[in-house]
Order: sequence, then C-alpha cells, then structure tokens
Amino acid sequence: MLYYYAHTGHKVGLDRVKKAAAIIKELEASGVECRLLVNDFRAGLAARDYGINDSITIETVQDIDAIAQIGNSVIIDSPEDDHGRLQKYVQEFKAVFKFTQDSADVSHFGEFILHGSVIDREYEAAKGKTKEQRRLFFLNDADYEKVILGNASLFEEKETELLLGNYFFVKYEDDLAKLFKILHEPEEYMELIQNSSQIITSSIQTALEAKASGAVVSFLNLLNTPNEQCEMLISNGIPLIQHMEDSVPEQQASYIVNQLDSIVQNILQKVN
Repeated sequence: MLYYYAHTGHKVGLDRVKKAAAIIKELEASGVECRLLVNDFRAGLAARDYGINDSITIETVQDIDAIAQIGNSVIIDSPEDDHGRLQKYVQEFKAVFKFTQDSADVSHFGEFILHGSVIDREYEAAKGKTKEQRRLFFLNDADYEKVILGNASLFEEKETELLLGNYFFVKYEDDLAKLFKILHEPEEYMELIQNSSQIITSSIQTALEAKASGAVVSFLNLLNTPNEQCEMLISNGIPLIQHMEDSVPEQQASYIVNQLDSIVQNILQKVN
C-alpha cells in the first residue's frame, strides 16, 4: 500500500490534491494500491471530482503513521514542520517520497525527493478541442483573506466569469456575484478548465492545467507567489499580468513541461 499525503485546507486550497489525483491514477493503473490522505472532509469530497473516490482525513503530517503501517510507502506533499517525524517515517516505511517546496529542499534522512510540474492527462486530452468563448477567472480554492473583494476594481465591468473555490463561504459568494458576470460552482472545475477559451488565475496548478488544455492563459499574482514559481510559469509560456485588461497574445507558445511520467516512473522503481 502507498499513502499519499497532500496538505489541504481553507487557507491553502487544493492544488496539492490535484497533483495527487494525477499521480495516484497513474500509479493505480500500474498496479500500485494507493490511498489519499488529506486534512479535511471537504478536500476528500473535492478529490472525487478529480477521479479519486476514496480518501482518509488526518490532522497533520505528523499523523501519517497513525494510518500507514511498517512496510508501506508514503508520498508527502506539504510545507508543514514534521517535528522530526520524517526521520521516523524513513526508518519504518518501505519508501518515503517528499515533494520539494522550493529549490533549496534536499533529502535529509534518505527520503526520495520529487520535484516538477504535474498535470493530469485529462487536460492534455482537451487540447485542440473546441473551447467555449469565455474569460474565466479562478483565484484558488481558498480565499480566506478575501483577496478578490480587496481587488474588486480589477474585475468590475470586465465581463469576467468566476469559478468559485471549494472553500468559499456562501455569504462571500453573494458579495462576489456583484462583481462577475457568472459564478460557476467548484464542481465544474475540470470541465471549465478544459473547455474555456481564456483563463486568468492566481493558482500555479490551474495555470499549468489550463495551458495544457489549450486555453489562452495568464497569471495574475494576487497571492504573493514566490518569484521562483512565477519564473517557472514564464518558462512554460504563461505570461504574468498586473491588470485584467493587459493584452495577452491569443496564439501563445504551446510548450509546457509535464513531469508526470518521470515522477511516476521514479516512484514505481522504488516501490516495486
């Protein structure tokens, strides 16, 4: 059994679950039994929309060994402080993989380091298909600080549609309805990212998925995304903008790096 822990929550969103879903589906297709670990029930529900029907809720990265057993393998995608637990995991589990959070991350106890962009194959399959003509904005699955309302002037009278996040509150949605032409429910995420002609986002993961789907994509950095990640987007042909009206070429460079295959093969070599 392989357990995949993806740090989630109403302050951090679901980007790591989207990566996890892409990897788990590939591992299971190769015969590896997997189980997703998340931090809250809502993340587990959202994972179903991405193709993962079963998950377990735990509190923090320190609780992985309450579920995983000696001899299992573990993937960790989390910026949390493990308070020394990682060393214990490496000693007890067959293989431990950890996604880097920045370029400075290295292996400390013999855990295997994973890094690179991961995009579900379903988005790549949507490239070249006819798109609905819409300008869609997706901030992130979480907006605890109400960043969108704090930047309301960017969206007023722009004929933009909003894809809501899974962690948005009902009253907040009522306020957002005054700014956007249409509000789309979080359950529509995969469909909208695959079939929208233009997508503006503040989520690194969504920008990559939209680009892979063939949309005209731009990144509006409202969440203080580190420069290193912004540079990665630029290298994948995704421009950074400061205002909604900033011009973005309709014919963008089509290249994008999806390291799903290499990451999955790396994991398979260690767990088989």
